[in-house]
Amino acid sequence: MIQPDSLQRVAVFGATGSIGASALDVIARHPDTMRASVLAAGSKVGELVELCRAHRPEHAVIADEGRFAALRDGLRDAGLQTQAHAGCEALDSLAAGDACDSVVAAIVGAAGLSSTLAAARGGKRLLLANKESLVLAGELLMRAARGAGATIVPIDSEHNALFQCMAACDDPAAVSRITLTASGGPFRGHGRAELADVAPAQAIAHPKWSMGPKISVDSATLMNKGLEVIEAHHLFGLPAERIRVLVHPQSLVHAIVDFVDGSSLAQLGLPDMRTALAVGLGWPRRIASGVAALDLLAQGAKLEFEAPDLDAFPCLALAWRALAAGGTAPAALNAANEEAVSAFLQGRIGFLSIPDTVAATLDAMPVQHADSLDALLAADTQARSVARSRIGRAH
Repeated sequence: MIQPDSLQRVAVFGATGSIGASALDVIARHPDTMRASVLAAGSKVGELVELCRAHRPEHAVIADEGRFAALRDGLRDAGLQTQAHAGCEALDSLAAGDACDSVVAAIVGAAGLSSTLAAARGGKRLLLANKESLVLAGELLMRAARGAGATIVPIDSEHNALFQCMAACDDPAAVSRITLTASGGPFRGHGRAELADVAPAQAIAHPKWSMGPKISVDSATLMNKGLEVIEAHHLFGLPAERIRVLVHPQSLVHAIVDFVDGSSLAQLGLPDMRTALAVGLGWPRRIASGVAALDLLAQGAKLEFEAPDLDAFPCLALAWRALAAGGTAPAALNAANEEAVSAFLQGRIGFLSIPDTVAATLDAMPVQHADSLDALLAADTQARSVARSRIGRAH
């Protein structure tokens, strides 16, 4: 447990990415109460060394073991005392050990799963931005966190909003429903027939944000919101029937919590990840994030909500189906979606073939117990094989 007046040592995994940059921005605003003690990146040695020059951590980790010498020499040439490490085992050891009190888990994809579990098992404050950790291994992660007394603060804006709203009540039974909001993506209002000939360039052209191709396509299919439903189930312990999704094109209301007494609490704010990171780093205190307060008049003060079209965007319904099936089904859903999105971006399948591939994979995959990381990774591998086979036949 972090004491209120102690210096919080923060490990930032995925330091060279956008979430890492936002986390370091918030940390730098509070030099008297927190510091970056560990910085980790995938393969970008030059960027990692520059971050070490700015933030002076005790440890730096490059996931690509072949880049260890470059990191070690770069730190030495920069005159830094930062100790160089490489590989997944180093990440896990630093996440679980005495080098940090809190871990910002922002390594993208399944590569971030092991260190996230290590931080949970080490009883750390875990600022969770790695979606796959919950979708692939939500049961394992939450069990590890409970067993070690770890605190998980989600960094996705919607889940962070739920975290803030639900903190107003310490009785989980008092929550009747939670609502995740979705922007609707670039094809909001389109019918299924209009989506048949969508090109990759159209799917990645989000009306509000510039994101990577994969997450942009997930936003276009609403799979991103389906994955968030699965995450919310694990984070807050609510069954699927008490988790709702509403399309909210203004993207100012990030989530709503309904309570049994008829009250509803919503969290609003500008879409800036520094707010969620400041919540995670400062909780239960509120600390400055560098984000301005929301001016509803400047935004036009118009807030719209509508139900998602599950006929045009069946990926959201598929996620609910995987959640209801439980076990390895969410891992299969995620793996099949990754393969289908990749094939779509390569021009090998059409937009509507993404949900068709995911549905066929779920149909073909027997649901197993998600009782070990090995079982989940095996399901991931098998689902990718099934999805690739279907994509190959369709191409």
